[in-house]
Amino acid sequence: MKILIGCPTSDYHAYCLKEYIEGIKALSYPDADILLVDNSKDDKYIEEIKKYGVKAIKSPYVESARDRIINSRNLLIDKFLEGNFLFFFSLEQDVIPPKDVIERLLAHKKKIISGVYFAEKNLTEGDFHKRVLLPVLYDFVEKDGRDVPDKMRFFREDELDGSLKEVKTAGLGCLLIHRSVLEDIKFRYEKNGFDDVFFCQDARAKGFKIFADTSIICKHLIKKRPWDWKNLKI
Repeated sequence: MKILIGCPTSDYHAYCLKEYIEGIKALSYPDADILLVDNSKDDKYIEEIKKYGVKAIKSPYVESARDRIINSRNLLIDKFLEGNFLFFFSLEQDVIPPKDVIERLLAHKKKIISGVYFAEKNLTEGDFHKRVLLPVLYDFVEKDGRDVPDKMRFFREDELDGSLKEVKTAGLGCLLIHRSVLEDIKFRYEKNGFDDVFFCQDARAKGFKIFADTSIICKHLIKKRPWDWKNLKI
């Protein structure tokens, strides 16, 4: 089955372009195309991308960074739907997955499934505030045996046990999405949330479940800092 790999990008991610392209080209899945959507202000970065032999297109530049990203995502999905692809693999430009990530995600036969990558998050415990690395996966919050609407919590380290888990929300950094999901959902954001949260919310409202394979751990090049993803202390 044919898969499209891609993400929005801009010259902000120039620092990790080489490693990202090397990571994509090292993937072992045999039937995948790559498409990046550049929303930089000028054409310098898209020309740099093309030097690596990767297909890239431009999204019109607008001042709002969030709008640039949303416009780029939806342009990318338009291109996906125009083709004969069955899955879209959303792989953000600073996320480097294992070489066999696509095969491992496909093996679960799920419509929406994520790998694991970590990001810096603000964690509050009582009066104590700290910035830590946490997986970009969120679980349901329950009360009296029922899910609490509009509430979610970070996954804990001890929950990354290598198993398949249903999640409430996953980031868009390493997310495999079936065509049937994207035929009916557009990316969007609202004032108090990001596009990954609303994508997952909209998907769940349409009856889709979201899963994560917690055995798939990706490298995340956070703000130019190559964290050692195999020896994280959370």
